[in-house]
Amino acid sequence: MSDSNTGANPTDSSTDEVLGAENPSPSNAEKDTDDWVTGDEPMTGAQKSYLDTLAREAGETLPADLTKAAASDHIERLQSSTGRGA
Repeated sequence: MSDSNTGANPTDSSTDEVLGAENPSPSNAEKDTDDWVTGDEPMTGAQKSYLDTLAREAGETLPADLTKAAASDHIERLQSSTGRGA
């Protein structure tokens, strides 16, 4: 019987390699941006578009060359100030 997500046989013990945590912590979904592996990469197109919308609504200007982590931090802050946050 194959695992439909990986194509691997879940009973095959020929490798001890694993990915992820066996018991993931619920806090992993909200990892601090300082701990992001890709946090220093340029922000994504989706982040840039949403951040542009939020910044306009808040009457702010921000640099267009933010990192993923910095963009995420600004998005969170601006969501609160514009009322778009959950």
